[in-house]
Amino acid sequence: MSILFRLSVCAALLLLAACASHGAAGGAPSMLPPADPVADAVGRPEYRIGPSDLLAVTVFQIEDLGREVRVNNAGEVSLPLVGTVTAAGRTVDELERDIAARYNQKYLQDPQVTVFVKEFASQRVTVGGAVDKPGIFPITSRMTLLQAIAMAGGFDDVASHDNVFVFRTSGGQRVFARFDVKQIQAGLQADPELTGEDVVVVDTSTGKITLQNLIKLAPFVAVWRAYR
Repeated sequence: MSILFRLSVCAALLLLAACASHGAAGGAPSMLPPADPVADAVGRPEYRIGPSDLLAVTVFQIEDLGREVRVNNAGEVSLPLVGTVTAAGRTVDELERDIAARYNQKYLQDPQVTVFVKEFASQRVTVGGAVDKPGIFPITSRMTLLQAIAMAGGFDDVASHDNVFVFRTSGGQRVFARFDVKQIQAGLQADPELTGEDVVVVDTSTGKITLQNLIKLAPFVAVWRAYR
C-alpha cells in the first residue's frame, strides 16, 4: 500500500472521529415531547380504531359470539347477529357501547361486550436515511427506535450511529430529537418508544463516506503510481 494512500486513510479516520465526537446536530434535543393525542393513542383508551386494525370482540358468557375481526378499508367489521358495525374513528369504549346496544335491542339483556385491539395496523412509522431497507412499517405492538431500525434492515455502511433523528407532531407542530444509538445499546440512553406517524431519519457519516470512497479509489491510485 502506498504512503499516499495510507496518509489519506489516516486523514479519513481523523475526520470520522471528529464527526463522531461533535455530531451533525450536537445541539438537538435528545428527548421527544408527547405526541398529539391521536398520534399518541397506541395502547391507551383514547386510541381511535383505524382500517386494518385487528380486534378481538367478546361477549361475556356467550363464547359463540366471540370473534377476531380485522377492520376493512371502509372502516367496518362484521359480527354475528348484528352484521356490519362501523369501527374506524371510534375509541374502544365507544365501539363496545355500540355493539352492546345492538345486541341489547333484539338478542341479549344487558350484554357485557369487550373489545381489545390486538394489532394497531393503522399506526405506522417511517424509517429513512442511511438504512438498508427504508420504508413505512406498521406498529402492531409497542415499538422502540432500535426495533424500528431493525425492521428497516439496520444501518447501511455509511450510517452515522450517533445522529439518528425522530420527527414527531406535538402540539400541532413538527418537532424532532436526536439520539445516539451506541449510547442506547450501551444502556446509557433510553430507547425511545415511537408512536404513530413518527419519522425516523438516520444521518450519514461524512467520514465513513470519505473512507469508503478512498477504499474504492485504492486500485486506481496503485495503477497511477505504477505508470508514473
